[in-house]
Amino acid sequence: MNQKIFVLLGFLAISFIFLSAALGLPSSILPSPIRILLLLFSLIFDVIAFASRRYAYIMLPIIKQHKRRVVLSDSEPYSLSGSEDAIIKMEKGEYTATVYISIPLYRSATEMSEMEKIDFSRQVSKLVGISSDPIRFTTEMYMMNKDAYIQTLRDAINIAETEEAEMMQSGKGAEKIEVVRGKLAMWRNILQNTALAQSMELISYVSISAYGGKEYEALSMAQQKAREAISGIGSTFGVTPSIITGKDILKFVEPEYLIPFSTVSEEIKKKTEEEVI
Repeated sequence: MNQKIFVLLGFLAISFIFLSAALGLPSSILPSPIRILLLLFSLIFDVIAFASRRYAYIMLPIIKQHKRRVVLSDSEPYSLSGSEDAIIKMEKGEYTATVYISIPLYRSATEMSEMEKIDFSRQVSKLVGISSDPIRFTTEMYMMNKDAYIQTLRDAINIAETEEAEMMQSGKGAEKIEVVRGKLAMWRNILQNTALAQSMELISYVSISAYGGKEYEALSMAQQKAREAISGIGSTFGVTPSIITGKDILKFVEPEYLIPFSTVSEEIKKKTEEEVI
C-alpha cells in the first residue's frame, strides 16, 4: 500500500475512534467537557489526515524518526591478545585471530614513471599470490594525532623563553640573546605552521586471519601465517615489513584512532569561527 494512503487511513481511523467514543458513550461515563475534547481531537485528526495528502513528505520522516537507528555491527566484541599483536574475536563458539602487518611503502603513483607504475602493479599482483590463505592488502590515509608533537614544540618554546629571560637578567652579550631569540622565533613559527596545517598519514598493511576452537590455536595459526607473509612481502617489495602491536592496532578497527578527537575539535572550532566572522 502507498505510504501516503496508509498515513491518511491511519489518521482517519484515530479520528473515528475519538468520534465514536464521544458520541457512543453515555453521559454517566463521559462528562460533557471530555466529550467536547474528544470531538475536538477527532476534528484535529481529520484535518491532519487530509493535510497528509499534500504534506506527506514532512509527516513521513517525523513518523519514522524513531527508526533512524543505524546498527553498525551486531557481532561479538573483540579483544587484544595477550601478546598484543593480534585482535581476538569469538563468534558462534569459534575464535578468530587477526594479525596486521605494516608495509613501509613510500612511493606515490604521482611520482612514478609509466614503467615504475607497471612494475608496482606487478609487485601487487605477486603480493596477492604469496599466501594460499586469503589476505587483505589495504592502503588508507588518516589524520595524524599531532598532540604529542605540538606539546614537544611548546616545551621547546618554554625552555627558550626561560633561557632568554635568564640571559637578560644576567646581562650577557647581546649576540647570545639574539641567538636565543632567533631560536625562539623558529620554534614559534614551526608551532604556528603545525597547528594550521592538516597532517595526513598514509599506511599500507596486510591483515591475515586464522580460526580455531581455542584462542591460543587461532592466535598461533595467525602468527605463523603472518611470518610467512612477511617473508613474501619483504622479497616482493624489497622492504622490511613488521607486525603491528599494541594500541597501534586500534587504528584499523576503531574510527576514533583514525580521526583523533583533538583534530575533530579543532576543525569544529575553526568552522564555527569562520561562520561567526
